[in-house]
Amino acid sequence: MQHIKQYVEQNKQRLLDELFDLLRLASVSADPKYKPEVLKTADYVAAKLRDAGADNVEICQTAGYPIVYGEKIIDASKPTVLVYGHYDVQPPDPLELWKTPPFEPTVRDGKIYARGACDDKGQFYMHVKAFELMMQTGTLPCNIKFMIEGEEEVGSSNLGIFVKANKEKLKADVVLISDTSMISMEHPSLETGLRGLSYLEVEVTGPNRDLHSGVYGGAVANPITILAQMIATLHDENNHITIPGFYDNVVPLTEAERNALNSAPYDEAEYKKDLDVAELWGEKGYSTFERTGTRPTLELNGIWGGYIGEGAKTVLPSKANAKISMRLVPNQTSEAITKLFTDHFLSIAPPYVKVKVTPHHGGEPAVTPTDSVAYRAAQKAIAESFGKEPIPTRGGGSIPIVALFEAELGLKTVLMGFGLDSDALHSPNEKYDIYNYYKGIETIPLFHKYFAELSN
Repeated sequence: MQHIKQYVEQNKQRLLDELFDLLRLASVSADPKYKPEVLKTADYVAAKLRDAGADNVEICQTAGYPIVYGEKIIDASKPTVLVYGHYDVQPPDPLELWKTPPFEPTVRDGKIYARGACDDKGQFYMHVKAFELMMQTGTLPCNIKFMIEGEEEVGSSNLGIFVKANKEKLKADVVLISDTSMISMEHPSLETGLRGLSYLEVEVTGPNRDLHSGVYGGAVANPITILAQMIATLHDENNHITIPGFYDNVVPLTEAERNALNSAPYDEAEYKKDLDVAELWGEKGYSTFERTGTRPTLELNGIWGGYIGEGAKTVLPSKANAKISMRLVPNQTSEAITKLFTDHFLSIAPPYVKVKVTPHHGGEPAVTPTDSVAYRAAQKAIAESFGKEPIPTRGGGSIPIVALFEAELGLKTVLMGFGLDSDALHSPNEKYDIYNYYKGIETIPLFHKYFAELSN
């Protein structure tokens, strides 16, 4: 451990400067206007993998944005770790809510503020630098492969094609991902599962054009009103999702599992204070940890229609739209839930509007075994680095490719994230603690060390 800390200490400023250069690249995959920046980011990642000592570094073209691949095979008889990450980021909007520009990383109170700081540039780049550390100190104990993609934030639609076509290239013993969070640096944790995702868009159309609200209001249904009414029916008074069949395949946690999950440190007052809310909201009968990690949800991600510019315009709009995401738990599938939602939403549409449902992307839930060699290696690495055993938790987010890796490569995944839930992922003023960044670089080599030892 001493040589690891020494290397990080001697290279602290450079490690930070390189991350800042990466964060300055506006690699927003959702918006085509950022395409040159996304491609530049792939080039940067490939260059840094080469600099760190990786062989066979490639920028692998797909029908969308490229996947960056690199490897270091020290001995074919040794175990191999496949590191996955993504270099694309969420759109920075709304820009006016950022205290500093989203693509000009700024340090305040020991935290890096920038889009992608935590999700996932700061986290995947820890692995590149940890690999560099092991190469420079001659301590790489196993083979390592990197697969860093550029479409995670838009559903990874081309990754599955790449994985299926490159099974031999990606052959490994485990997948290691840092794209998740810990409870806190005082209470380190390891995520043992992720929820799946069904993401779609709905459109409600009323009249064939926008109308004068004085002339037609009261005689023609307003699509915004109807959409709001339809969405409001999707939860009951207990905040239970009302779509028929939605919960049919959900397996409830055992009492022992609930007790273990809820034994993690949790301060509800601090949770509410951080979010500036007076009370929490969720499915009745479940704790915050259960609601955010083990129960399915349905959330409205965006809604629009009519006139939203400056001043007034008395319009009865022709259309109203909304984007909706559903987080799924084990035994639910994105395909089945998307169909259930679509059938139900169309069935509750009143005759005075037309409704269209468009699926965007989905992903399957995943559970990580806690008795595997890789999980135990992660436990030992965190215990040594932090001085205390990690708490097993369930993640509320989705990384759709975890299920893909298991289905196509037969590989389980270890989710060893160093972010915090308070890092404002997908929000203005996303941040990542400098301490967490360095701590990740220090901990990752210990994972490789113990994975190699426990695999023998």
